[in-house]
Amino acid sequence: MTRYDPKAVEPRHRARWEAADTFRADSASGKPKYYVLEMFPYPSGAIHMGHARNYVMGDVVSRYKRAQGFEVLHPMGWDAFGMPAENAAMERGVHPADWTWSNIAAMRDQLKLLGLSIDWSRELATCDPAYYGRQQALFLKLFERGLAYRKESLVNWDPVDNTVLANEQVIDGRGWRSGAMVEKRKLTQWFLRITHYADDLLEGLKTLDRWPDKVRLMQENWIGRSLGARLTWRWAGEAPAGFEDGLEVYTTRPDTLSGASFLGLAPDHPVAELLAKDDPELAAFLTECRKGGASQAEIEQAEKIGRDTGLRVQHPFDADRAVPVWIANFILSDYGTGAIFGCPAHDQRDLDFARKYGLPVPPVVLPPGADPATFEVGTEAYVGPGVIFNSDFLDGLEVEPAKAAAIARLEAQGQGEGATVYRLRDWGVSRQRYWGCPIPIIHCEACGPVGVPHDQLPVELPRDVTFDQPGNPLERHPTWKHTACPQCGGQARRETDTLDTFVDSSWYFARFADPHADAPINGAAADFWLPVDQYIGGVEHAVLHLLYARFITRALADQGLMKVREPFAGLFTQGMVVHETYFEGRDESGKPRWVEPADVRIETVDGKRSATRVSTGAALSIGDIEKMSKSKKNVVAPQEIVDAYGVDAGRLFVLSDSPPERDVQWTPGGIEGASRFVQRAWTEFDSFAPGAPADPERDIVLRRETHKTIKAVTEGVEGFRFNSAIARLYAFLPILRQHAGAGGEARLEALSAFARLIAPFVPHLAEEAWTRLGQPGMVVDAPWPSFDPALAADELITLPVQVNGKRRAEIQVPPGLDPAEVETRVLADAEVRSKLEGLTIRKVVVVKDRIVNLVAG
Repeated sequence: MTRYDPKAVEPRHRARWEAADTFRADSASGKPKYYVLEMFPYPSGAIHMGHARNYVMGDVVSRYKRAQGFEVLHPMGWDAFGMPAENAAMERGVHPADWTWSNIAAMRDQLKLLGLSIDWSRELATCDPAYYGRQQALFLKLFERGLAYRKESLVNWDPVDNTVLANEQVIDGRGWRSGAMVEKRKLTQWFLRITHYADDLLEGLKTLDRWPDKVRLMQENWIGRSLGARLTWRWAGEAPAGFEDGLEVYTTRPDTLSGASFLGLAPDHPVAELLAKDDPELAAFLTECRKGGASQAEIEQAEKIGRDTGLRVQHPFDADRAVPVWIANFILSDYGTGAIFGCPAHDQRDLDFARKYGLPVPPVVLPPGADPATFEVGTEAYVGPGVIFNSDFLDGLEVEPAKAAAIARLEAQGQGEGATVYRLRDWGVSRQRYWGCPIPIIHCEACGPVGVPHDQLPVELPRDVTFDQPGNPLERHPTWKHTACPQCGGQARRETDTLDTFVDSSWYFARFADPHADAPINGAAADFWLPVDQYIGGVEHAVLHLLYARFITRALADQGLMKVREPFAGLFTQGMVVHETYFEGRDESGKPRWVEPADVRIETVDGKRSATRVSTGAALSIGDIEKMSKSKKNVVAPQEIVDAYGVDAGRLFVLSDSPPERDVQWTPGGIEGASRFVQRAWTEFDSFAPGAPADPERDIVLRRETHKTIKAVTEGVEGFRFNSAIARLYAFLPILRQHAGAGGEARLEALSAFARLIAPFVPHLAEEAWTRLGQPGMVVDAPWPSFDPALAADELITLPVQVNGKRRAEIQVPPGLDPAEVETRVLADAEVRSKLEGLTIRKVVVVKDRIVNLVAG
């Protein structure tokens, strides 16, 4: 017997795959296609086993589908633009391009260690002009169709870094890097008109039956289609100049109009800004409102503050009732009209505001069983079902009929109409940063914004920039931004904003179909490969990335660049790999001084665990179990696993310890157990003796177990239950040992199937086993084993056997077995043959799954 040596075996088989160009996808092969894709990584410089789980899952699917006869596309690329590269430039004095490309090289080598079935010929990086130049061409197509446009917008502005921040980069009201208090500021920004597809995006969710329900719900809520009314509140008294027609408000609850106690304006509503011109105190209040983030979540969480404008409006259903107009910081300018009516009894935000400023709280929805004479609202708004009361002509109606009646009255009065509004806002794609895709627009005073001519693409980032001061280096570059207008030839300037990195990832899956095409998308290749059959990635991208990709796909389809409208037919959101954290004291700010697991020794004495730092002998504290991250140093690098256990053991562990949608905790015991399985499996393969004689009883048992295992593993992989499939493989190993004396043919069938079944999970071991069994070629090219349903049946049933009407024997067979096979087995059974001595069989009647009758004489 030889011991399996992964350090020798694994590189050898990776070299074989590479030499044979095994994983190059060929659309001309004639096979049905299958496109497997994991969300591509940001090149931070190092991957850990937490990252690896995502890619290994995709690799299992890729290898499995390949074995089933599909032509599999399984590419890899790099989501390479973004602020971390600029931060590295500022902190380390390196150029973002150098930092990024060196990280890509390091991570490519680390990923190749994992033995992934990647078609590396299709590798791309979003920071490559060959990629972002094509993206600029796509942007211009959107610009020509009016789907890309500029407008003034409220943004998160970091006054120290002098840049716009995404909502996710505002933490507790401060810039994530500078720590400065963020301001809300109006800037002219580029937007993509995703709202044009709001209904289509919602309807499309109904077709995505291979997406998690929770993800579809998250997207549905993000789009947020609501039916309501748009109405005008007429002034009670003098009107502000320019707004004589009244204040327009959108509401989803016109049934509660009688509960209005105030109208609320967003701080940047035109009326608020008009009033502030002549009111310094109001202007100061608006400035205060602009502090903090601009996202809905942050505005909702901020303390609610307001100011009475002194203006009053008439209630639409009672002209004698005047309602005060307030400015409030919790109202969003880009939802509806930037103005709301406050109904405190039935909206918690409005209630909190009304209680703070002493505004009335009239209830108008009566809960079931409540007494209209005594019902009132305290500190919690009532948002449940009920009937309308205190509302004149709406009294006694349920909520939905009351909405319809209220809208009908508004329309009859010429004061409003039914309307649909979406929570979804157009996608702001401008970023005041260097390391991103330049927006291919030239600004001319005479001609306005003009697209860069296609023969001048790509507009490349200049190399000679500095990061010695805050802000966008493109804006202060001495020459790059100055150019001539393509239309009139006059002096003009380039757009210095770059595109949001979500744009880069919104179409990369289509570029993979032919990453070397001159056009941004090779239509024929995209039509062949798309949609992605199985997309895999973290649930943190369940909304924005997936929604943007769905939008861009529709926009490009409408442009005639490809036919598919939904980019991802199947979606799986995987769990994380988590690990204990360890730290040695805390720094001056109270943050733990984290220590890497490789420098930690764990001991258990009397049931108590303690940690010691290997390099110094210092005692360590054991922290929480958290997602692997470089910030907490609780990562395990692939190279560590390769050196200690081999790649296959690491792959096996991240797939086997829990369902793939759940987190898996990395433990020394877990990886050691996976390593032991690899060694034990090899022992079975290495002990194979092809010439062993047949043993009918033992052989049939082994064959049944083999076919049951094929069925169970196949179903496990198909259902994305990788841990269940692996558990069945673990259970099959002792069966192989128990039947070591089975005939050579039965044992070869079992081991051959076993090698192919483990191949998606531990591909290097499988290749070595395939060679040891003397099988032709490579296991990666071998077909997936099929199972005989009769042999794979979970249970045997007992059939009574009658001879001339009397029960003489019984036989066990799989349920549903074909009657002809039952007859063959009955006539071959020793006990039945003993009862038929001296008789001639004249007729055999098999009642399926019930009884066998023999007529003999």
